[in-house]
Amino acid sequence: MNLSVIIPCFNEVDSIERVVQSVVEATGPEGEIIVVDDGSTDGTRLLLERNIDGKLARVIYQPDNRGKGAALRAGFAAASKDIVIVQDADFEYDPGDYPVMIKPIIDGHADVVYGSRFKGNQPHRVLYFWHRMGNGLLTLLSNMLSNLNLTDMETGYKAFRREVIQSIKIEENRFGFEPEITAKIARGGYRIYEVGIAYFGRTYAEGKKINWKDGVWAIWCILKYNLRR
Repeated sequence: MNLSVIIPCFNEVDSIERVVQSVVEATGPEGEIIVVDDGSTDGTRLLLERNIDGKLARVIYQPDNRGKGAALRAGFAAASKDIVIVQDADFEYDPGDYPVMIKPIIDGHADVVYGSRFKGNQPHRVLYFWHRMGNGLLTLLSNMLSNLNLTDMETGYKAFRREVIQSIKIEENRFGFEPEITAKIARGGYRIYEVGIAYFGRTYAEGKKINWKDGVWAIWCILKYNLRR
């Protein structure tokens, strides 16, 4: 695949090697895999240095924990393939969905593709009720201000034409990346498609990191980036 896969990573020692291997299998020899270690302290960095860096993928080492948005900013800048996709460093999103994610771009219909956890007939793990309600509220508010009709603005599974994502200045360092990039894509007039994907969510005990404070910040980001002149 003519695809750059950006994997932001923070304290994922139990999953990162398996995730990278699954991405290698999904992209083949033409794929470009860029792991951005965001200041991990649990042994992830040592594992990356020993088993992954220069062998299975290129690794960018952030000097400290700056957040998902900062990691993606570094990864996007380093990408060189025609299409860039975000892959979380756990198994919430399946690399097997890459073909369906990038098809609208390959076919010349889309500049950006969102993988929706709430569309299609793929398997979805059943988890937190209030997370689903919060996601719906954030997506609704974002849609109202951006004039889009997304079903899952907060999805971590997004694909871009490289020249599109590299032309956008990313300001948010944490999970505010999702509402920020949505607002800037909408304002830029880019062609956005949505496809249904599988979702294998995890619990907090399994390592989920986003919390209610990130939800409050997301509301601020929706207002800030959609209303700012």
